[in-house]
Amino acid sequence: MREREDHRRTTAIVYAYVASCAAWLILGTHYGVILAWKLVYPDALTLEFLSYGRIRPVHTASLLLGFLSLGLTGLAYLVVNRTAERPIWSPALAFTALVFWNGALVAGLVTLSLGITRGPIEYREWVAPVAAIFAIGAVLNGLNILLTLMRRPTPELYISNWFILAGFACLPVLYLVAYLPAYATGSPNIIIQGYYMHVVLGLWFTPLILGITYWALPILLNKPIYSYGLGVLAFWGNLVFYTLIGAHHFIFAPTPWWLQSTAILVGLGMMVPVWASTGNFLLTMRGSWRYIRHEPPGWFLLSGALMYGLASSQGTLQAFRPVNLLVHFTNYTVGHAHFAAYGFVSFLLFGAIYALVPRLTRRACSKAMMAAHFWLALIGLALYVLAMTIAGVRQGLSWAAGAAFIDSVTAIAPWYLLRAIGGSLMAVSHVVFAWNLWQMRSRSMRAPALAAQGAPA
Repeated sequence: MREREDHRRTTAIVYAYVASCAAWLILGTHYGVILAWKLVYPDALTLEFLSYGRIRPVHTASLLLGFLSLGLTGLAYLVVNRTAERPIWSPALAFTALVFWNGALVAGLVTLSLGITRGPIEYREWVAPVAAIFAIGAVLNGLNILLTLMRRPTPELYISNWFILAGFACLPVLYLVAYLPAYATGSPNIIIQGYYMHVVLGLWFTPLILGITYWALPILLNKPIYSYGLGVLAFWGNLVFYTLIGAHHFIFAPTPWWLQSTAILVGLGMMVPVWASTGNFLLTMRGSWRYIRHEPPGWFLLSGALMYGLASSQGTLQAFRPVNLLVHFTNYTVGHAHFAAYGFVSFLLFGAIYALVPRLTRRACSKAMMAAHFWLALIGLALYVLAMTIAGVRQGLSWAAGAAFIDSVTAIAPWYLLRAIGGSLMAVSHVVFAWNLWQMRSRSMRAPALAAQGAPA
């Protein structure tokens, strides 16, 4: 009876977070589609609250702090519950934190739409009171997860929990540094901007999604992770190298030369933890390719693992000064950011949701609909990244040749159209995802085998 009640409460927590993440995904993506098409048709939707400067931060906040943060935290609760073999310390605290997070996201949506912002500070546009509400939710979730793990009956702490705890330990530090008023002006603001907008990916999103994948992938394939040691190497490598990597966003900027060089060096060092985890995931999949070929959750996890390695390698290459001189401050960076945040984090998250949620709800969605989500998202992302990569290189070459700025704008106009098409396909895929998630909860489709068996090795 106690196990059944624990299962029911855990399912309620996980599904509430994942459902909220899907809602913010739909909202944030459609703001992004409006942005993309406004670059093609600048005179469309001239309403003030739909101006580019207002909807862009709504887009990023809804996806980064809404979709990703909520979805990752929901699955983190599941991982912690199962690996600790204990009920969540306080389900009420989990739901309270969810209210705080959704409240902050709604407040951020309203304030940014009204033009109430901290200014042109990317990913930190929320005014301090809104950010404080979000921070309270983060602290409550971190405390809840920590206390759950402290009550575990076993002395061992599975590698997934290392990553999850690290993410919740780092987020308050990131937020505190990002919002300290002493860093809000001048050169310190430039340095903190590079620090925050990159390190929030590496010390918040990356630890959570890696921790989830280190548990979800073995569950899906019904086999242990290939190497626990590689997981430990990836964990410590990520903590050591990622902290100073953000300064590579401002190579040749008015920041200390030694700081720029350090960022390039630690970016190169990041290849150790990146390929440790990427290789670990791929080697775990070895021998299970027949299963992966036929199961869409495996497609997402395989694609996400590959894009983790490729996008991170691309970021390291971009940091080197000769490459940075050509592509930085161009649309190339926009393509890279989506390749990493969407191709790596989101694809692994989608795969983990499809692999784990049916095991909780005993409801499954159509495999054809999961496949539709995958192909729409993958093709849309490919078009988006291709368009922005070509546009960025063309911009850089135009600027290096000393051509008039308007020439670079004219040259990349066709690629903005391709970007809008790719983004629209991604938006359609997210509607399919939301439908699939609803089917997992509400449709009478029994799938007891999903809970009882995994894949053949």
